[in-house]
Amino acid sequence: MLELLLPRIGSRDGAAWLKTISESKGDASVHDIKNLPDSGHLYAAHVMHDLWRITDGNAIVVTDVGQHQMWEAQYYHHDTPRSLVTSGGLGTMGFALPAAIGAKFACPEKEVWVVVGDGGFQMTAAELSTIVQEKIKINIAVINNGYLGMVRQWQEFFYDRNYESTPLVSPDFVKLADAHGLPGLAVRKRSEVAPAVEQARSASGTFLLNFLVEKEESVYPMIPVGAALHEMIRRPEHDPLEESPHDEL
Repeated sequence: MLELLLPRIGSRDGAAWLKTISESKGDASVHDIKNLPDSGHLYAAHVMHDLWRITDGNAIVVTDVGQHQMWEAQYYHHDTPRSLVTSGGLGTMGFALPAAIGAKFACPEKEVWVVVGDGGFQMTAAELSTIVQEKIKINIAVINNGYLGMVRQWQEFFYDRNYESTPLVSPDFVKLADAHGLPGLAVRKRSEVAPAVEQARSASGTFLLNFLVEKEESVYPMIPVGAALHEMIRRPEHDPLEESPHDEL
């Protein structure tokens, strides 16, 4: 049916629209965290970008639910079909770890990474016992910002940082891994990301990396409820921790 309709559709010059898209991409790239000099802050974007770079984009990545899910989509470029396993917008926290176990059983020859927030990881951390019992090799990247991050972002932008029920108290995830007989490592600096990822990859069994990223890092762009696309909140031009996003509303 589409082949019959195509001859009836007139051609259009999309050069102007493509130019607009290119300009927007260029502007966003200049302000992208991964392209900024190392300011001492460890952002989730650094973790995702280095993970993609070091694995050459060939790993199966299983995400949980939250901000890290968006950062993975932005900074880990998937060129291979079915290399991203995610529950989507209707997902449940805690999805990533058990789903990654399933992915490893389905594709034992593939490198499998879990990308999960500190909140979601606590939902199904007991599956570490399953990993040990079944003797499987996966790598776990906990993006630990000490919050239920997606909800915290809404509270920051629209509720004057009234952080109700979003700050999290978590156990020491490296010690939790050790309690299961699994190695782990805490990462606090940008310069530590790549060596830590390499160490996890070279380990013979499952390895847990606890990335202690900035607590108030936000996902951009973001469209407020009821707003149009041109009213989206874009990434601040400077360090996002030094500039309030409220000014862009």
